[in-house]
Amino acid sequence: MSLVETFPNQFPAREYEIEIHCPEFTSVCPKTGQPDFGVITINYVPADLCLELKSLKLYLFDFRQRGIFYEHVINTILDDLVASCQPRRMTVVGNFNPRGGITSRITARYQAAIPRDGSAAAGG
Repeated sequence: MSLVETFPNQFPAREYEIEIHCPEFTSVCPKTGQPDFGVITINYVPADLCLELKSLKLYLFDFRQRGIFYEHVINTILDDLVASCQPRRMTVVGNFNPRGGITSRITARYQAAIPRDGSAAAGG
C-alpha cells in the first residue's frame, strides 16, 4: 500500500510536469527538539498515476511530529512518492528557514530506468 493516494493519469502518453508547493512544511530537529520550517517543492512527470493532493498534504503533515534531519526528510519524501506514483521523473526540493543563521536547500532526484529496447519505461 502506498503512503500517498493516487489517481489515474488521463494523459499517460503525454509527457507533462506537475509542480506542487507546500509552503508550511514543519518537522522537528532531532538534536534540539525545536521545530524546523521550510518550503517543499515537488516536480514530477507522471506515468500512469498522479498524486492526490489531500493525501499528500496529510502525508507531509505527519512530519510535524518527527525528529528528522533535512537530508533525511527530502530523501524520504522522494522515496515514498516514487513508490506511490512511479513517475517518469521526480525532483523534491526543501528550502529550509534559517537556523543559527544558516539556511539549507536540499534537492533529491529520481529518473525512471529506460529499457534498452527504447520502449517506454515500466509504468509509463
